Parts: sequence; structure tokens; C-alpha cells
Amino acid sequence: MMFKNITQRLFNALSRNLPRRLVHRSPMLESTGKGQAVQDVPASIAEHSQACAKAPIEQLYLQFGCHDEGLTEQEADAIRERVGANQTGDQQPMSWWQHLWICYRNPFNLLLTLLALISYATEDITGALVISAMVLISTIMRFIQEARSNKAADALKAMVSNTATVLRSDALTGRSATVEVPINQLVPGDLVKLSAGDMIPADLRILSAKDLFISQAALTGESLPVEKQANSRMPADCHPLEQDTLCFMGTNVVSGTAMAMVIATGAQTWFGQLAERVTQTDQQPNAFQAGITKVSWLLIRFMMVMTPIVLLINGYTKGDWWEAALFALSVAVGLTPEMLPMIVTSTLAKGAVKLSRQKVIVKRLDAIQNFGAMDILCTDKTGTLTQDKIVLERHTDVLGASSDSVLHLAWLNSYYQTGLKNLLDVAVLESTDCTQTQEELKKTQKVDEIPFDFDRRRMSVVVSESQEHHRLICKGALEEMLSICTLVQINDETVPMSEQMLVRIRRITDDLNQQGLRVVAVAHKVMPARTEGYAVADESSLILAGYIAFLDPPKESTAPALKALQSKGVVVKILTGDNPLVARKVCKDVGLTVDNMLIGSDIETMGDAELAEVAQNTTVFAKLAPLHKERIVRVLRERGHVVGFMGDGINDAPALRAADIGISVDSAVDIAKEAADIILLEKSLMVLEQGVTEGRRTFANMLKYIKMTASSNFGNVFSVLIASAFLPFLPMLPLHLLVQNLIYDVSQVAIPFDNVDEEQLSKPQNWNAGDIGRFMVFFGPISSVFDVLTFSLMWWVFKADTVHAQTLFQSGWFIEGLLSQTLIVHMIRTRKVPFIQSRAAWPLCVMTLAVVVTGIALVYSPIASFLQLQALPLSYFPWLVVILAAYMVLTQAVKGIFVRRYGWQ
Repeated sequence: MMFKNITQRLFNALSRNLPRRLVHRSPMLESTGKGQAVQDVPASIAEHSQACAKAPIEQLYLQFGCHDEGLTEQEADAIRERVGANQTGDQQPMSWWQHLWICYRNPFNLLLTLLALISYATEDITGALVISAMVLISTIMRFIQEARSNKAADALKAMVSNTATVLRSDALTGRSATVEVPINQLVPGDLVKLSAGDMIPADLRILSAKDLFISQAALTGESLPVEKQANSRMPADCHPLEQDTLCFMGTNVVSGTAMAMVIATGAQTWFGQLAERVTQTDQQPNAFQAGITKVSWLLIRFMMVMTPIVLLINGYTKGDWWEAALFALSVAVGLTPEMLPMIVTSTLAKGAVKLSRQKVIVKRLDAIQNFGAMDILCTDKTGTLTQDKIVLERHTDVLGASSDSVLHLAWLNSYYQTGLKNLLDVAVLESTDCTQTQEELKKTQKVDEIPFDFDRRRMSVVVSESQEHHRLICKGALEEMLSICTLVQINDETVPMSEQMLVRIRRITDDLNQQGLRVVAVAHKVMPARTEGYAVADESSLILAGYIAFLDPPKESTAPALKALQSKGVVVKILTGDNPLVARKVCKDVGLTVDNMLIGSDIETMGDAELAEVAQNTTVFAKLAPLHKERIVRVLRERGHVVGFMGDGINDAPALRAADIGISVDSAVDIAKEAADIILLEKSLMVLEQGVTEGRRTFANMLKYIKMTASSNFGNVFSVLIASAFLPFLPMLPLHLLVQNLIYDVSQVAIPFDNVDEEQLSKPQNWNAGDIGRFMVFFGPISSVFDVLTFSLMWWVFKADTVHAQTLFQSGWFIEGLLSQTLIVHMIRTRKVPFIQSRAAWPLCVMTLAVVVTGIALVYSPIASFLQLQALPLSYFPWLVVILAAYMVLTQAVKGIFVRRYGWQ
């Protein structure tokens, strides 16, 4: 993912000190605090940009060794070999040794390494070797799993990666053609074609442009689009970011087209330089990482508290502080969940691959958990609730009568506008009633354009119909259009806009809206011809000509998809720029109950606290601007909700970045796909519901390992404390604890492949360290009850009650402890009766059987004496079966009490 992870931090680091508009002297050069990051861009990059901004085009061709036919593939490869790929620092792939180091340096491995060094220093060579083996297995397994998952993730991201349209020439024929090239393959000197919705893939110098407007908010915080052109109108000493001939990586095209030359790539761009500084100094963990950290520290704190207690009790009761220290050290190793990073990586990778088969592409692995935790989904209605097949249903005059002249004006507006042609424009242009309109193109010529923005909610083109006058044609949302119209066209007459006429207009358009038709108003005016450009101020005193009305029927799959999401505990909220009457009609058609409705103008008057309260109980938000969507998402998150946002347009990018999980589609504009965490190959709520289910399945399997580790560790320590207080010898040698933990760790690699009960998939799941702590305290002591029974069995039945017979005692607890610890996963993986009502997946069953066989085989193997174990009498095993069966029955009974009191996650 190219920009999402750093754009928000970059914006925070810069925009607080920037005004709404940049003027001749850049305020960035005068900013302080975090805004000072802009000054940190090397002078060489600023000088390079400044020089390219003013250089003649012929000089640029010479400087970059390119030509107006475009580079050949061979030339591009040679340049790329010299300057590197077009990637910022955070995108550069790690070398294998860097990856291996990162896999090793988690807190658990570092702690085990310290314990291994202590064992070695105290001449416990065997213990040091076993601990080292545990670290090595944990690191290597995580390295292999992450390498596989990264490879899979890269392959998935390649399916939805953004490309740039580049002019390439053929070395043999000399012919040029535009080709789609992955953004990271661009090189300085490439000629790039830009159009509305495109991300700017590198730092560019404009060679030619037509009504090109760029949003630079990612770099400057500037809210309004900036016009760019080939011939500069800016003074020579202005700041490079203000130059109107330059475009910068990370920004995006709002409207217009252009041909531009790449002048810098990767870390040599402004975005690349600032990204490196921001990612180095301002990285914040996301919700998933924060949850893992809390759980990890819960387990580490438990270890740090219990280990000294074990040391003190054993040292005091046995009198051998050295042996007590080694035993406490082994307990600390046993309490360290060193396999957690590997389990997390494996589970997420498996989830991502499975989601890809359901047409859901995960760009960031840890977004899967947020997917499952999502309890509110905010989405537009177009293409989600509806078929995304908009048809032009009516074209009428002001009074509602069919009018070809209104259609003609709308057709000219849609044809000549160079912004992103939405489905409404496409429907107008494809109208079968427009065949004669194309003949009219010979009589008109485009003069200028005033692009669409989400404040005005309209756009205009200016055409020349004669040398004496120009015609401004404007279309847009009804209320915004009425605010700039002073006249009304009725048949061939033009009359003033009166209050009575306004009432009549609203009655007619409301009737169309209630039929589910989206109404766009069309207006125009004739002005004397002039040479200077046109601006928003010219959109005044217009003549309202009539309306064009569109129909977008609801999908048949929408109603069952909404029910499925509701059954999964996900509340769907509609955030649309459309008319509230249309939104209400569509929601009614798909069975979505509209409890409350809020429009953009109401949101403007609310503070964040009031909006958060109202938003929780509101189903539909209509007539929204992009920042309204972003604000709604933000205040819902502040109320503790995990919010997903689904969007595919330029206007959706702020909300996509603000959401816990941004969701877009493969057909979305570049800026939306870059801002999203997850890409749907099919724009469907049903596909989304499948993704939510898989996200919850992935999280549930991660939680199994954590619950199992926490509860069994607590029980083991409790048993150790009891045994240490009453036995004249250690209940288990340090070596036994280490070997037991090593075998147990290996068995956990199958957890990511386990089945999950449907009940666990029915509601959102979040990290809750407190719930894990409660689970640990509730279930841990159960195993201690049967450990004590095993102690009693070995002491009184098998007479292992002296120091000379301690090996028999220790062998008996070694087997019982290993098997009970392994079986606990089958008990806590489900709230149901294990093996009967809920069965584990076959990999987990196989690993469980392997541990049972390995553990028992050890005490009868030739290495038993080396491990200081001994063969157990056969009469031990019937007792073992009874103890394990009783353990499972009691755990199931306690589980029922726990579920009734606290529920089950």
C-alpha cells in the first residue's frame, strides 16, 4: 500500500501550521513545530524541483535523456538499474537478514535469550541448549511463515495495484503507444498521461495540460484544488510546492487531463523525503498492534510476578537456592508465550489467502482482525445497495414536461467536462436520444471549464456558439443550482424566479425523488465572448432550463446481504451525497429500516459530541460533503465503535483514511484504492459479509492460543507453588519444564487451521486483556486440582515419596502435565462439548495425537536417562486416563458457569 500508512501522519505533521491557501511566499518555510518537517527536505531536491519548474521543455528532454516519443523499455530498464525502483523508504523490501532479525527481536525471544545466557553462565549447558532451541524454532518458524505470507500478500496486492499510463516507444519501429506500467516501475524521464481520479505517481513537470486541477492536501493541507499548467505564471522565487508546472507524488487529479514528465522518483521525491522523516518519528500502533501489545504485557507481567515467588518458596523450603534459581528460571521460560508472533502471522496469512478466494484482497494483514471486529459499516448507496447501472429516465423542463433542449444542454456539459466522468455523465452520453446532439458538436467549441467540487456540488463548461458570445452550461444538485438561478426558462420564454415558482419546482422534483429518481438541475446563460478564463463567480444569474432524472434500481442481493450483516452484529449506515428522498426510497426498497435521517446542513451546526450521539441512532446521512463523511466516521470511532467505510470515489478518500478499516473496490479511482486496507473484486455487501466472517474466524483462532497459553501457564505455576511448599524435592526438574514447553510449542502450529463455531462468528470480536486475565484466573486453577491428584497418586500409590524416588514422581507429572496442557486447547476452543458438538480440524487433532505419543515415548526411549526421566509402570496409565477424563468433565462444567456469567468470545 503506497500512501495510506503515512499520509495521515504526514498531514498531521504539516497541516496544523498551514493556511487554507498558499500564496506567493510559502507559509511552510515559516512554520514551526512539526510543520518544520517541510524545511528538512534536502536543498538539492528543492533546487532540482525549482530548476525543472522553469526549464524549457527541450532542455528537460536533454537533461533526462528522453524524447517526446517516450522512453523505450530498454532505456527505462537502464535508468531503473541506476536510480532504483519508484518506492519510498517504507516500501522498500527488506533483505532476508533484516527480516530474520525482526522475527527474532520480539520481547519473548529477547527474554528467552537472556534466560539462556543465565543458564550458560551457571553451567547449565543442557538448559541453555533447550532454551536456545526454543528461540531458534520460534524465530525460524515465524521467518518462514512471514516470508510465505508476504509473498502471498504481494501476489494479492499485485491484483489490485495501481498503474500509471506511460508513453513508450518501440526501439525497432520507433512508434509510440501508451501502456499501463506499475507505479513502482516509473523512472525519471518517463512521460505520464494524467486524467481525473489518478494518483500522481512521482514528482512531475507538466508538458501540456487541459483544465488540470490537483488536490495537494496530502502534502500541504490545502483544501481546494490547485490548477496546474505547462506555462508557469508564478514568480521565479516562489516555493517549489507552489509552482503551477509541478505535480508531486501523493497528490491526486481532481479534474482535467495532462501529459507530464517524471523528474524524481522514490526517496528523491518530496513525498518520499517527508515520508521517511514522519515514519521514523511519528509511528503509532494501530488497534490490532495495540491489542497484541496489551495481551503480551499481561503475560509478561504475570511471569515477572510469579517467577520470584517460585524462587523464594523453593529456596526457603529446600535450602538449595542454586537449584531453586534454575527451577525458577525454567518456570519463567515456560510462562513465556514465544510462539505468539508466529501464531499471529500464520493465522493472518491463512485468513488473507482464504479471503482472496472470496474476491476480497487484503492489502495489510492486520486489517483482517479489524474486519472481524467491525460493528458499524458506513457505505454509499450507489453500486452497493443499487445495481450501479444508472439510466437516464427523464429529461424535463422546469414544469416537468419532456424537453430535448434540456437534454442537449446536459449532453454538451457531460461531453466537454474533463473531470472524472461519473455514472450520471455516462448515462447522459449513452442516451439514445442524443444521436442528433453529436451533429451539434460541429457548431460548438469548448472555451473553458469550471470543475466540480463538493462545496458547490455543480460543474460548468463554457462553449462558443459564435464569435460574439459564449454559453455557460451548468448542471448540479438542485438546491445548489437554485441558489445561483434568477430566471426560469418556460417554453421559449424566460421569466423571473419567484417564490411561487420555487414552490412549484420543489413539488415537481420531490415527486421525482419519491419515485426513486435522482434529479440533476440544468441551467445556462449567454455572455459576451472574452479571452480571459472563467471562474466560480461567473456561475450567477443563470437561467434554469429543467432537470435530468436518473434511475439506479436496487440489487436483488442487497436485502439478504443486509440481513446477513445484521445477524453478524454489523450495523449498516448509508452515507450519501444524494437527495434524502431518493435515499429513503432506495432504503425502503431493500428493506433497510430508516430510523433517523441527517443531512449535511444539519451536521454543519453540530459539535462533535452532539453529532456522535445523533450518529449512533441514525441510519441514513444524505447530501454529504467528503469532510462530513470523514467526520461521521471519526466521531463514531471516538464512541468506541470499530468503523468500516466502503467507498470508491475521490470524495471517499478522507473517510477511508479515517476508518478503522477502509474498503474499496477494484474499479475505484486510484486515490480510493490507495487509501483502502481491503479491496473487493466485486462491489457487493454479500462479499463483505463473507469477509467479516473470515476476519472473525481468524481472530478466534489467535485468541485460542492466547487463552490456552494464559490459563495453562497460570495452572502450572499454581501447581508448582503447591508442590514446592510440601515436597522435599522439586516436582519437576528445570530440564523437564524446558523439554515439555518445547514439545508443547511445536504442537501449536496447527491452531491457525482450526475450525470455529458459528456462534463465535455471530458478533464482533475485539481485544480485551481484562477478559483474558479473567479467563486465566477462572480456568488455570482447574488443572492444578488434577496436578495435585497426580502428586498424591505418585506419592501414595506409587510410593515416589523420597529424594531417591523423585525421578519416578517427576516422570509421572511430566506426562500428566504435558497431556493435560495439550488437551486444554480442545476444551477452550469451543463453548460446546468438545469432540461431540464441536470437532477440531484434522491438523490440530493430528498434532495433539503426536504430542501424546511423543510424550509417552520419551519416558521409554533411550534418551530417558539423559533427560532424567524413567519408564512408568503400566498401572499408571489407567489412573492417567481417569485423571484426564475428570479434568475434561470439570472444565466443561466450569465453562458452562463462565459462559453464563461472562459470555464467550
